[in-house]
Amino acid sequence: MKATAVQSSTLAAIGYDEALGILQLEFRSLAGYRYFEVPGAVYEALSAAPSKGRYFNQVIRGQFRHARIPKTVAVPVTRGEG
Repeated sequence: MKATAVQSSTLAAIGYDEALGILQLEFRSLAGYRYFEVPGAVYEALSAAPSKGRYFNQVIRGQFRHARIPKTVAVPVTRGEG
């Protein structure tokens, strides 16, 4: 899954696998997480949110099963808008 760099003081990059419903977030702290069974609408809303950190805290945090991504797993990041 490719992640796209985002403009945010909290998040560095976001990615989404529509077929599996997995949302991948890389935080500015360099911690990475995968969130499972996330609807596509949540990813789209996060991508469009003016404050991605606020959206994460209000809608995603604590609502979806998640797992930390080991630092040894490299995630390609593409530059994108948002």
